[in-house]
Amino acid sequence: MSHPTAANALAKRTLLLAAAAMGFAQTVLFAILAPLGREIGLIEVQIGAIISCSSLTIFLVSPLWGRASDMWGRRKVLLIGLFGYSLGTILFAGVFQAALLGYLIPLIALALLITTRVANAVVMAAVTPSANAYMADITTVKDRIKGMGAIGAATNIGSILGPAVGGLLASISLLTPLYFSVILTLGAAVLAVYALPVLPRPTEIKVLPKLKYTDPRIFPLVVAGVLLFMGFAIVQQTIAFRFQDVLALDGTQTAKIVGVSLMLSAAAALFVQLLVIPRLSVRPFVLLRMSMPMMMIAFAIMAIADTQTMYIIAMSILGLGMGFAGPGFMAGASIAVSADEQGAVAGVAGACPPLGFTVGPILGTYLYSIDGTLPYWFAFGCYFLLFFFTLKFKDKH
Repeated sequence: MSHPTAANALAKRTLLLAAAAMGFAQTVLFAILAPLGREIGLIEVQIGAIISCSSLTIFLVSPLWGRASDMWGRRKVLLIGLFGYSLGTILFAGVFQAALLGYLIPLIALALLITTRVANAVVMAAVTPSANAYMADITTVKDRIKGMGAIGAATNIGSILGPAVGGLLASISLLTPLYFSVILTLGAAVLAVYALPVLPRPTEIKVLPKLKYTDPRIFPLVVAGVLLFMGFAIVQQTIAFRFQDVLALDGTQTAKIVGVSLMLSAAAALFVQLLVIPRLSVRPFVLLRMSMPMMMIAFAIMAIADTQTMYIIAMSILGLGMGFAGPGFMAGASIAVSADEQGAVAGVAGACPPLGFTVGPILGTYLYSIDGTLPYWFAFGCYFLLFFFTLKFKDKH
């Protein structure tokens, strides 16, 4: 599609800002949810259920928003996602505020938190598929990989800043990070209103080949991907409890240190993806196998550590491992199928993280309620089995 270069450049910057804002918005909650939930009287597994329900929602509705962007237009769906997230987060934070002030008993608060977060996830899920599709529409085939990679990098940068800034803002109040994320997404939405032109819709929409999760070419990777992200989700959702309980911290202190540890973890992953992997000439499955021992070491440290420094080291090692595993998984899925199935396999592979984040938080918090070390030993065992499972994968040229 051809558009004036200046307009294209502004549209690309706007898409990157939207992606970064959503990356921030999705990760800022991890720094504050555990201490916030405990402040209003929720137990660990209830707090985990909030994330699990929203992750399942994103998994279910993302493909629907992708198709909606074909019918309604990319810009309209993107704006629905950005404005919808902003409104939904205000409602979500409002429930927390009412519970903190004593207007809601814990059980009612939990029901309202799950309801508002799921409603928020329904519209939030519109941003990623519409932004990716818009970027695909305004880039040439030659520049497409660079454009899509830029959106991924922008999301990662937002994901790094989310926990870090959230941890700092938590010193004002535990809800301040959520309100700040609303300001960011509203800013991105207003900019999109003025900076994103309405693209002409294609007269004919190409139907991509259907690819089942059980397709034998990719089924082992689907299993690996779901387990991979499930283990990461177990850690991400329970580490705040671990910090708070082992180090005897209050809610604000917990949010700060969790923010720092998640920031370092994401930064380590970004370091591997930007600086290490481009210099390696290894196959995707080798990257996947390299990541497993690193992450098992991280889980073992989390289970036995009793100092802040050791936990931060473990989170950094986990980030390094995820930096190898993520690209290895995505590239492995890509080379498993033919050229005309790339769009379909990207959709299947993209569904694995939210599936893992559907199971991980509620499983991790349940295990944590039994024993504080159990989630990490469980994740260690899963990755131990997964490592040998990946040895059966065949690299393709």
